[in-house]
Amino acid sequence: MNILGYAQKLGKALMLPIATLPIAALLLRLGQPDLLDIPFMAQAGGAIFGELPLLFGLGIAIGLSKDGNGAAGLAGAVAYFVLTATATTINADVNMSFFGGIFAGIIAGHSYNAFSTTRLPEWLAFFSGKRLVPIMAGLFALVAGALSGVIWPGIQSGLDALAHAVSTSGAVGQFVYGTLNRALIPVGLHHVLNSYFWFGMGTCQEVLVAGAQAAGQALPAIQQLCVDPALAKTLVAGQTHTFEFANSVTPEITATVKEVTETVKSGDLHRFFGGDKGAGVFMNGFFPVMMFGLPGAALAMYLAAPAEKRSQVGGALFSVAFCSFLTGITEPLEFMFVFLAPALYAMHAVFTGLSLVVANMFGTLHGFGFSAGLIDFVLNWGLATKPFVLLLIGLGFGALYFFTFSFAIRAFNLKSPGREDDDEATPAAAGDAPKGDLARQYLKALGGHDNLTSIDACITRLRLTLKDRSVADEVVLKKLGAKGVVKLGENNLQVILGPLAEIVAGEMKAIGAGEDLSDVKLP
Repeated sequence: MNILGYAQKLGKALMLPIATLPIAALLLRLGQPDLLDIPFMAQAGGAIFGELPLLFGLGIAIGLSKDGNGAAGLAGAVAYFVLTATATTINADVNMSFFGGIFAGIIAGHSYNAFSTTRLPEWLAFFSGKRLVPIMAGLFALVAGALSGVIWPGIQSGLDALAHAVSTSGAVGQFVYGTLNRALIPVGLHHVLNSYFWFGMGTCQEVLVAGAQAAGQALPAIQQLCVDPALAKTLVAGQTHTFEFANSVTPEITATVKEVTETVKSGDLHRFFGGDKGAGVFMNGFFPVMMFGLPGAALAMYLAAPAEKRSQVGGALFSVAFCSFLTGITEPLEFMFVFLAPALYAMHAVFTGLSLVVANMFGTLHGFGFSAGLIDFVLNWGLATKPFVLLLIGLGFGALYFFTFSFAIRAFNLKSPGREDDDEATPAAAGDAPKGDLARQYLKALGGHDNLTSIDACITRLRLTLKDRSVADEVVLKKLGAKGVVKLGENNLQVILGPLAEIVAGEMKAIGAGEDLSDVKLP
């Protein structure tokens, strides 16, 4: 498999552990004193965040395994424990954070693929097959851990330098990250980028406090803060200290230290929910784009469509725009124009980078457990800095998207939904096909099981490896409802379906390899 193809497979595997974040954020947030004030609920959510590297190891191992077997997940846990214990024993200062989970998952996933069908001599037969996988993964992780104990401090220094460079570059770093985040969406590699910024960049140590005040005003909801680990080492219980937070509307908080915990949190997302009042820099700017900008673009594309076609495209545009606004899931909308009008998508990527710059310029900070939609915006309002200002920024970006998309479509005669050439594919309604029939149609359009060596899916796309990619009929795929087709390397193909992707992939896998598809009708 080529590097790009492997990277997209890794990006897909990352989605499984990331899918645990919504419930973690929900429990953690609802359990806080300013909401339901249920400590055990908050601790339950915090426990998931606290074990995120382990979940990465489990999820990636399963995602990279050839058949998604649970034995790969067990091997991922074994590899993670062996890897991290070995590395920290050699060098106590090693903290691989979520990288440890990723490396463990990769080791375990490939160990499963290599050894899950291995037969040993009869006297060792009990350890054959899947039982051999955790053993081999543990041995490989032992070697990787020994190497990490020696070389990881240097790597960590480089990552820390990168994090420092990005965080201190201000608007430049924010703009580059936001633009790349959207630019990588078409090839599905944005999750790899996000993982570092949200789960790895920057660290803080949790400190339990009492009597928190800012500018003389009590802050009763604050029971914990997350501060620089170097500062945490100097604090003692009973000490009253003034904590300073850069990028925060509350730059100074005075509180009495109750306990300095051993809990270290990494990444913008983890630190935001952990009590770092300066976190959220690399999440806040997505709210204006996902809640307002893209819906504004959808309205512009609807009004730009010929009057006779608006009823045809309106339902699709408004449904995916509402999905973006409510949940922050943007790919169904983005793939309605990324291939039709790449120039519009380039504008969208630049606007996303600009949104992060503007959001931080006005001192807002916000975070999400899943994505930057209304649900996360409202749920985490109490943790946010200047959330009302962020709403106003969102309205401004809604207007920016609407007017610039409207002008560009008309001034440069760009294609958009409803403005395609008459001979281009008209998607079929997925709901019109009985269960399983749509999967058979996609399978036939891709050349059948004989042409497919791998079938996977993430939230919105089929991720496929084909023997002969030229056999796949892109026109038919789009007529079946695909919003786009992405080619990676020589044999990898992504078919953008929207939220149906996981269902269709599962149904395709369930179709027997010997089933005759000759009677399946294609549009």
